[in-house]
Amino acid sequence: MRLFTHNMLSSNIKGVANGFPLRIEAEQVLEKQVDFNPDFLRNLFPKLEWKALVDGARALGYAELPEAADSSMLESEEFLRKFHHALLELHLEEGALTCPETGRKFPVNKGIPNMLLHEDEETSLQLPGSLGSQMLVRITGKQ
Repeated sequence: MRLFTHNMLSSNIKGVANGFPLRIEAEQVLEKQVDFNPDFLRNLFPKLEWKALVDGARALGYAELPEAADSSMLESEEFLRKFHHALLELHLEEGALTCPETGRKFPVNKGIPNMLLHEDEETSLQLPGSLGSQMLVRITGKQ
């Protein structure tokens, strides 16, 4: 799992108000080379939560990102290369993602986070009318 993915994931456990960012517990980290594309990084930068990226990179053993960043730094190739490496080349291969509010751990195996919830953690969709009850039955399998 890349930190790019981590930056978009949050805990969706019923009742959790603060499920982002998930804390990373790394058991195995791989580095996989990816072609450098500065324009992609510049376009993606405003959509990311920077502190979550920095904390995630540090959890994976990479401490080269600055604590804070702004768009003026996107003109520096040195900054862009560090940003690129953290965001796209570091992969959490084995470990866990932990909900900051509940402490619930979501395992990561072979680079794939398992975000499936236990039955008691699920949230239900509430849609109006009979369509809502039909959808709930299809989602949960219960009437």
